Amino acid sequence: MRVSSFVAVALLQASGFAFAAPSLESRGAKASRRPNHAVAPFHSGKAFPASSNRTKTCTVKSSGNGTDDSPAILKAIDDCNDGGHVVFGAGEKYTIGTALDLTHLKHIDLDIQGTLQFSNDTTYWQSHSFNQTFQNATTFFQLGGEDVNVYGGGTIDGNGQVWYDLYAANIYVLRPILFGTIGLKGGSISDLNLRYSPQWYNFVANSSDVVFSNITIAGGSVSKNPAKNTDGWDTYRSSNIVIQNSHIDNGDDCVSFKPNSTDIVVQNLVCNGSHGISVGSLGQYLGEVDNVKNVYVYNISMSNASDGARIKVWPGISSALSGDLQGGGGLGAVSNITYDTMVLDNVDYAIEITQCYGQKNITLCNEHPANLTISDITIKHFTGTTSDTYDPLIGYLVCSSEKVCSNIEIEDIQVLSPSGTNEFACGSIAGIEQEVNCTAVS
Repeated sequence: MRVSSFVAVALLQASGFAFAAPSLESRGAKASRRPNHAVAPFHSGKAFPASSNRTKTCTVKSSGNGTDDSPAILKAIDDCNDGGHVVFGAGEKYTIGTALDLTHLKHIDLDIQGTLQFSNDTTYWQSHSFNQTFQNATTFFQLGGEDVNVYGGGTIDGNGQVWYDLYAANIYVLRPILFGTIGLKGGSISDLNLRYSPQWYNFVANSSDVVFSNITIAGGSVSKNPAKNTDGWDTYRSSNIVIQNSHIDNGDDCVSFKPNSTDIVVQNLVCNGSHGISVGSLGQYLGEVDNVKNVYVYNISMSNASDGARIKVWPGISSALSGDLQGGGGLGAVSNITYDTMVLDNVDYAIEITQCYGQKNITLCNEHPANLTISDITIKHFTGTTSDTYDPLIGYLVCSSEKVCSNIEIEDIQVLSPSGTNEFACGSIAGIEQEVNCTAVS
């Protein structure tokens, strides 16, 4: 499937999500109306399933004193599952001290108007968070099932500071991801504030037909220990996902497409402090096949970041990036990826394509080219300025062999370094010197 199969729409009405006014339960809780965010201007071309009306409402009352509210949360969800609307009241603060398996949800809305904060018991969470298998990822909770909507304008707080300090002392600590969308088939996550995640903010795994809209992400460290690996979104083994109209202040990938992410649209984001919109890393594990295809990224503001558009693939030989991140030699393909319109400010590389992720020895990478191919890439309409980190370079376009990199098209890149140059480091990409101002890789 080529990029042209993505359907541009001016006013697509949320692709089938029905708009319903939820009923109010007898105790007088004020339930929110389910938002109706249009998927626009781009769409994956695949329909989203309709979301049914909700016929009952349940309210979660917080303890108000820091006691674990998980039992009350589970009861309300069980009472309202399969056709209900669960309200977390405005102005209320809920403490979650128990790992919640919510993968059984069906036809339910979670209306988070207050604040949900996870407890700071790091010993408990290291033992009880849900293991998601990929890159040792764990989550505080896992939300999945069928036809689930989460919204309300409230806040989900990961209490991250204790984790930032703990990770500084031990890089092998398993830090939970704040929001785990695991095995969700149809639904939406919108109008939420995500704060202080210990690690990634969102992990979307084994899910399909999900729209994320109007999410704000923020929360750094107040100690000398930085908040590490705080990706905005990571998608994994998921398809027909839309991430749009959101503001992200973080310290790692703004959005990252992990193995077997397909038919994804990312649009209208403001990203600050990140590592860019990234494909990968891929090819990390021997014997595994990683495919990322049919991705459209549109209208991104990227500031104070390491990268704008980034594709990162491990070489064909095992290597180590750090003590807790190593690998290489995996199989697969990156294909039909488009980055369209990005405004850059103080970004180290406007564009980075590498098949030597995790290995600084270029000679070794060329001797062991990536087993994972990159093809049919379009990057266009970039404006702005880079930082002085790699001045006079504004980008890095280096594959490990022309045999595994093909049809990479780069056009209309109006980006300058502080020196006023627009040079790219180039290597092993056929015809790239006709598209950008190349200099030899040093």
